[in-house]
Amino acid sequence: MALLNVLDVLLVIVGGAGMVYQGLCIVLSLFAKPQPFADAAYDKRYAVLISARNEAQVIGNLIHDITHQSYPAELIDIWLVADNCTDNTAEVVRALGCHVVERFDQTQVGKGYALTYLLNHMIDTHAADPYDAFFVFDADNRLDRNYFAEMNKAFHAGFRILTSYRNSVNLSDNWVSSGSALWFIRESRFLSASRMMLGNSCHVGGTGFMFSQSVMRRNKGWKFHLLTEDLEFTMDSVLHGDRIGYVGSAILYDEQPTTFAQSWRQRLRWSKGFLQVFRYYGMPLVRRAVTERDFSAIDFTLLLCPFTVLAMLRIGLGALFAAFGFVSWASQFGSLVNWASGIIWSVIFMMALAALTIVVERDQIGATNRELVAYVLSFPIYMLSYVPISFQAVFSKAQWKPIVHKGSQPDDGGTTVPVAISAAAPEHAGSLDDTSVDDKAAVTSRTFDAKSSAA
Repeated sequence: MALLNVLDVLLVIVGGAGMVYQGLCIVLSLFAKPQPFADAAYDKRYAVLISARNEAQVIGNLIHDITHQSYPAELIDIWLVADNCTDNTAEVVRALGCHVVERFDQTQVGKGYALTYLLNHMIDTHAADPYDAFFVFDADNRLDRNYFAEMNKAFHAGFRILTSYRNSVNLSDNWVSSGSALWFIRESRFLSASRMMLGNSCHVGGTGFMFSQSVMRRNKGWKFHLLTEDLEFTMDSVLHGDRIGYVGSAILYDEQPTTFAQSWRQRLRWSKGFLQVFRYYGMPLVRRAVTERDFSAIDFTLLLCPFTVLAMLRIGLGALFAAFGFVSWASQFGSLVNWASGIIWSVIFMMALAALTIVVERDQIGATNRELVAYVLSFPIYMLSYVPISFQAVFSKAQWKPIVHKGSQPDDGGTTVPVAISAAAPEHAGSLDDTSVDDKAAVTSRTFDAKSSAA
């Protein structure tokens, strides 16, 4: 049937284009030297925005890192929104000399809503006025001492939105944390660095990014509330013509999930968020790619393309047509065999990619050689688990779920209780992946009009 052939060709084009682009980025990042940003004056004032829920045990580590930067501490102010906290996070942060805004709202739950509340408060009280730009961090992050100085160079170079190098504090914990950590390191080293060299826009992660006062004013604070609000912010910025820069010398350390169940829930939210973002930004990106000849729009269209949905449609139609006798079952089983072969080659490619990431970024990875060999072998398992996760995301309701870290332990009632942590490896009671939020509620609060932005 012609329809099945069209879907087969579309899957090959989309999948092939994505693989070729990844390969190009890898080769480019290996052989091309990125241009460092020039030294810049320490004359910009920055606000740090942190959304925290029950983070009293770890927030001090991040605040310590921020206040002990090589960049002048008097030019950095810390603003924290204590979001539905039941511990003493607000008191701890106030005692450290930071600005605290408390929020209690069980209907609009999530990091996006918390940032909206915080920035609205700062705008209404004119507290946001003195700042040149705003940084966003998660409460469990750690920062290299020169983080702000390096980001300041890129800001002086003219970038209004910036992202940074995302490393991990617990890559060597197990195969789950290593899979997530290697994925983020790969993205920083190969994709973000190559996009900068090609003159394309990068995309921000959920933490470790910066936006200017003008971008904040254009967005009237923070208006992004989908499950992947960072990706939504990126697509909105690209549609407005912004080029998001990457600073590989500004290093942030994040904590990754250590159990497969935690990782599954987190990546399920991400996969659902990708579908949400594609729903609202997919066609505007295509239009911009065509009308403006913007390669960044092409890049992110490939990133957002719902490959799993297309594959499910192809398999479902193939089975339906075979059941009615329009095509043979043998031809459909042959297609499945071809896809299985493609999966095997994907496993080999992912093992090679993990190994290459480790070799190139060995100095940034804290693990023994023996552990790294094991993580190369396990990386395809981590990545292939995205197949059922992506399938589930198509049908599941959008939810925020708690991410329990090693610094947490359940009390007798089954709730999460923070325990002591070391300054060297921060671990915390829970991230902002908390409570359930309805997909529709997350979407209806958005203020971005995709059509008007793309026009």
